[in-house]
Amino acid sequence: MTLNTLEIDTLVVGAGQAGVAISEHLSAQGVPHLVLERRRIAEAWRSGRWDSLVANGPAWHDRFPGLAFEMDADAFAGKDQVADYFERYVRTYDLPVRTGVEVTRVERNAHRPGFTVHTSDGVISANRVVAATGPFQRPVIPPIAPKDARLHQIHSADYRNPGQLPEGAVLVVGAGSSGVQIAEELMRAGRQVYLSVGAHDRPPRSYRGRDFCWWLGVLGEWDAEVASPGREHVTIAVSGARGGHTVDFRALAHQGMTLVGLTQSFSDGMARFQDNLADNIRRGDESYLALLDAADAYVERNGLDLPPEPQARAHLADPQCLSQPLLQLDLHKAGVTSIIWATGYGVDFSWLQVDTFDANGKPQHQRGVGREPGIYFLGLPWLSRRGSSFIWGVWHDAKHVAGHIATQRTYLAYRDRGQRHADQPHSDNLSPLGAL
Repeated sequence: MTLNTLEIDTLVVGAGQAGVAISEHLSAQGVPHLVLERRRIAEAWRSGRWDSLVANGPAWHDRFPGLAFEMDADAFAGKDQVADYFERYVRTYDLPVRTGVEVTRVERNAHRPGFTVHTSDGVISANRVVAATGPFQRPVIPPIAPKDARLHQIHSADYRNPGQLPEGAVLVVGAGSSGVQIAEELMRAGRQVYLSVGAHDRPPRSYRGRDFCWWLGVLGEWDAEVASPGREHVTIAVSGARGGHTVDFRALAHQGMTLVGLTQSFSDGMARFQDNLADNIRRGDESYLALLDAADAYVERNGLDLPPEPQARAHLADPQCLSQPLLQLDLHKAGVTSIIWATGYGVDFSWLQVDTFDANGKPQHQRGVGREPGIYFLGLPWLSRRGSSFIWGVWHDAKHVAGHIATQRTYLAYRDRGQRHADQPHSDNLSPLGAL
């Protein structure tokens, strides 16, 4: 059935974790709404990730409150299990999700409320629009990428498995969770791997019998509302692969991986790296030890019976690639045939043609409530807190946004006092927000 002439109170664009979360809360608030997804529910988990990807948090943590994973709570869900989870969530809560429909343009109506929404299946009229398309919309490969037809270059979004790449060594640029997991998988598959390491946080996978997700929770880190200056875009090097383990760059180097500093430039077949590898590793170590210190203090302060783990503070000797860093690499001589750019994503809101963006195209909002009345955002990093772009964090942000929408509906439903008195003679003392 075509969507032409459909009128809806609230339209949600995207049926990933953000869209599913807001739909649950809107349903609970009694807000008529529709969720449109251009592909399948949680499609990015299925087709936008590599084959062996698992969630970086255990199943007890990386989920919504209303439904558990059908697996060991301390295990790490695979990408298809995560997608299946959100599909099951939609069925369990009977959420109004329609797949296979792409939203192509949203524009504010002139001289009347709401927005006109153009889709691949017709035009919709909506009073409010929630952009729930998340932060991973446009893979970013920096302009320094070499123009060399001999090199097979892909973004981590297009990486699937080692067999996808031509024979030869691989340079992986970026050592956040995606880059380090892909680099380790390639090394375990027998490839010579060069890993370009930038600034990062490196938490322990677990400490004193608790997963790092638990520690960040009880220490209030997930709820931090403002990033430390200069740390807004620092990635987290953590892995749930093979049952979960702490990322140890020194161990990877001792196993045969070559670590290099931040990738600086390419020219004449040479890759050049900044002389900052040791500093980046040191800062990662500092973030690791700082979490151990905070955890120890928490245990002491609360008298918890969690066994000490002194061995967690030991580390291997610096490998040669760290003590004598490689500042340039002849890609041909080193046998490098592929470059994987694990360099993050940008957002693309070109379809949202409303006045809620700054000069650089960054959404302007307060806890997801857009500068343009009636426009909302969900799933973006630091939307309201550190955990906003994660599964559990987006659920809590969605609750706030749904509450704002419900409150606005109550105001707009207010009738003039005389009419209300005539229709409801005993309701004079009711607040216009009484329904809340």
